[in-house]
Amino acid sequence: MVTRRTVLAALGIAAYPARLFASTADTVIPLWPATPPGGGGPAGPINVSAKGAVSNIAAPSMEVFQPAKPNGAAVLVAAGGGYKRIEMKKEALSAARWLTDRGFTVFTLTYRLPGEAWNAGPLAPLQDAQRALRLIRQNASRFEVDPDRLGVLGFSAGGHLLGMASVRSAFPSYERIDAADGLSARPSFSALIYPIITLEPPYDHTSTRRILIGTHPSPERSADWSVQTHVRSGCPPMFLVQAQDDPISDPANARIMADTCKRAGVPVELHQLTSGGHGFGMGEKDTTTGVWPDYFSAWLTTVASAASTRR
Repeated sequence: MVTRRTVLAALGIAAYPARLFASTADTVIPLWPATPPGGGGPAGPINVSAKGAVSNIAAPSMEVFQPAKPNGAAVLVAAGGGYKRIEMKKEALSAARWLTDRGFTVFTLTYRLPGEAWNAGPLAPLQDAQRALRLIRQNASRFEVDPDRLGVLGFSAGGHLLGMASVRSAFPSYERIDAADGLSARPSFSALIYPIITLEPPYDHTSTRRILIGTHPSPERSADWSVQTHVRSGCPPMFLVQAQDDPISDPANARIMADTCKRAGVPVELHQLTSGGHGFGMGEKDTTTGVWPDYFSAWLTTVASAASTRR
């Protein structure tokens, strides 16, 4: 069996410290057979902070977490970090544990960070997300998942990334390289948690905007890299959560996305928490944020079972 450690070693990348992977994924899938589209990128091993955030990502990949009792559905998870880092431990791995406990097969995405000298620039993470969705579908039988029951869960900047992947699934962000790229990159359902949605004023104070499109982007560029701009009928059903006191992603982000989905006829469920700030992951017990996974569980039961009949 190809393991996380053997693949990373073959790529010349130091394995993540075992303490970050207590739930332990035993399979890693590199996203690209060689250099990612456009080339460039950082050198040396991946960096892992004391809090379990990763950066200096030279080889984007997915880790696979398989449940004891699979329900046939799969979820691609992308943590946030302002496109400066990826909060793997705080967001992606806690989500993986929660989802596998409920029968979902989980793929956590280690995507390229645009500020790490990738020639594809802001397209790099979107290329990785689209490629990841296609590779999951290509490997559906291997992991015993239904390719028509493949959703996404993104946090903060990861919410922006998987939001863009959800609404721009047909956009050719890179040239086809193999058979996997002939498969759909459209998620069957999409959950975005305290997401960055719009990069337009007056909500453009985020690291996501600065790293993706610079300090003084044109109005056209700001609109083009905003998720809501690309919502159309036929986009996957959306689940949105945001605290009303979020100091990083203005609470208007989730409302803008919900309103745009409603106008386009896209099924959407929005939960606005009275408090909780930003970066609460799967919620904190005995706080306002502790309730959202219950809402999510109920929503998943509906959309995951209906996804195969909708496609």
